[in-house]
Amino acid sequence: MTDADPGYFGPESVTWQLHGDPMMWIAGIRALYLQALHPRAVRGVMQNSDFRNDAWGRLMRTADFVGTVSYGTKEAAEQAGARVRRIHARLKADDPATGERFGIDDPELLRWVHCAEIDSYLTVARRSGFRLSDAQADRYVAEHRVDARLVGLDPAGVPGSVAELAAYFDSVRPLLALTADARAVDNFLRRPPTPAFLIPARELLWRRVARLAYASLPPYAHELYGRPAPAVRTVDRQLAFTGGVLRCVPARLRWQLPPRHILRAVARLGPGTRPEPYKLRRQAAILDEPGRAHFQ
Repeated sequence: MTDADPGYFGPESVTWQLHGDPMMWIAGIRALYLQALHPRAVRGVMQNSDFRNDAWGRLMRTADFVGTVSYGTKEAAEQAGARVRRIHARLKADDPATGERFGIDDPELLRWVHCAEIDSYLTVARRSGFRLSDAQADRYVAEHRVDARLVGLDPAGVPGSVAELAAYFDSVRPLLALTADARAVDNFLRRPPTPAFLIPARELLWRRVARLAYASLPPYAHELYGRPAPAVRTVDRQLAFTGGVLRCVPARLRWQLPPRHILRAVARLGPGTRPEPYKLRRQAAILDEPGRAHFQ
C-alpha cells in the first residue's frame, strides 16, 4: 500500500497520532467556548446558522472537516477546503458594536477560529496526559498551517509554534468580550435543549463533558464569562482522569463512531499506520536531537 495517498499529514505526523485521541471531542467543545468570545466571529455564526437547533450538526460537520484533512487523501482535503471557502465567501454578518457589514471569510476571523481550535486540541491533549515533547507540540502547530491554507488563509500569517500561538492570543485578547451572542452559546452548551427521554443522559454525561471543557479554558476566558476559574491542578486531575478512562476504550470501537476517517485511512494505507501514542515517544528523541531540523 506504499503507493496510496497518505494525505497532507500522514502516519509520521503528530496530527495523525493526536487526532485519534478521544479527548478531541472535549477539546472541540472548549474551542466553541473560546471562539464565542470574539464578537465578530460569534456574530457570524449566530446570523448564518441555526446554532441553537443544530449545534450537534455543526460540531459533527467540524469533526468531519478535521477528520478529512487529517486522515483523508490530498484530493479529499482540497475538496473539503474548497467547499468551506465557497460557503464562507457568500456569507455576511453585522458587527454587534458598529453595525458594519462584514464577510465571514475575513482573514482575522478565520485566523481566530483556526487558532482557538488548534490551541484547544493541543491544550486538552497535553493536560489530559497525552505525552508530547515541546518540539512535537511546535511541530503540531506548524502542521496545521495546511488546514489554515485550505480555509483561505495565508499560511505565513498563521502561528507556526506554541510561542507564536501564545503571542497571537496576547495580541487578540483586547478584542474579546462577553456579548449577548456569547452568552447564548454559553447557555446552550451548559444546558442544550433535549427531548424528555434524553434529559437523564444530558445531566449524567453532557453537562459533565461541557463543564470539563469550560474548566480547561484559560483564566481570561473565565473572567470574561464571569464565573470563577477552578484551580488548575483540579482541572488537570479531572482531565487526566477522563482521558485515562476514555483511552481504556479499545480504539477500534471508538473509531467506529462517525465520521470514521481513521478506519478508512488505515484501510487505505495498511494496519501499520494505526494511530498509536507510543509512536510519538519514539519520534521525540529524533525531534529533540540537537541540530535536527523540525517540521516546517
